Amino acid sequence: MSATTPGTTAAAHHGADWRAWQQSWDRQQEWYMPDREERFRVMLDMVEATVGAEPRVLDLACGTGSITDRLLRRLPRAHSTGVDLDPALLAIARGTFGGDPRVALVTADLKDPDWPARLPRGRYDAVLTATALHWLHSDDLRVLYGQLAGLVRPGGVFLNADHMPDPATPRINAADRAQRHARMDEARERGALGWTEWWRLAAADPALAEPTAERFRIYGEHADGDTPPASWHAATLLDAGFGEARTVWSSPSDAMVLALR
Repeated sequence: MSATTPGTTAAAHHGADWRAWQQSWDRQQEWYMPDREERFRVMLDMVEATVGAEPRVLDLACGTGSITDRLLRRLPRAHSTGVDLDPALLAIARGTFGGDPRVALVTADLKDPDWPARLPRGRYDAVLTATALHWLHSDDLRVLYGQLAGLVRPGGVFLNADHMPDPATPRINAADRAQRHARMDEARERGALGWTEWWRLAAADPALAEPTAERFRIYGEHADGDTPPASWHAATLLDAGFGEARTVWSSPSDAMVLALR
């Protein structure tokens, strides 16, 4: 099984190659975001700068655990609780981190007002999320930010890296979008997997077929949430009770907002 195109092999009958599936997910996400590793690096830089080298982290909408994987390689004394609703991506995360006492994984719907009750801890040093909360509409995200203000300890940090285009710059946005799509088309011609192709492979793997089918029953093809600009996120986090909030990284279409409790 290759890292970029995991498929069905004789080994699949004895369980999937979970590390290969996680690596494949990372490559698929990089097709959309070639600067993905840079945002992870800045995220972990800021975690270490604000709360130290042994943080208790909530990996919010964790997916396969991409943030947790990088967190533990960078800060091996950290502990991470990953929370998500996607059964297929959580299956990969559980397979990847199974047996690691530093990692707990929780199934929860972030739109359920009682989702924090499922967490094994009351408060965290850091709550981290990337390329996930655009699945929520702004009203739901405002509620979530209010909940996070109660989950981040005083002095703790929240970081959200996501698609946050500025509606005040439509020509810049259009130029960036055109260039990104052209580069994605070039990468596809070289064999890169896109979203649809990746999920088709997941559905064909015996270990992931059932959770993948359940995932599409829950979500459909994709989200229809909002993508407000970084300024909205910073202002909403301040309204929710965080003490400071601002952008700490950005690209032409994406940004990372940091909020200190």
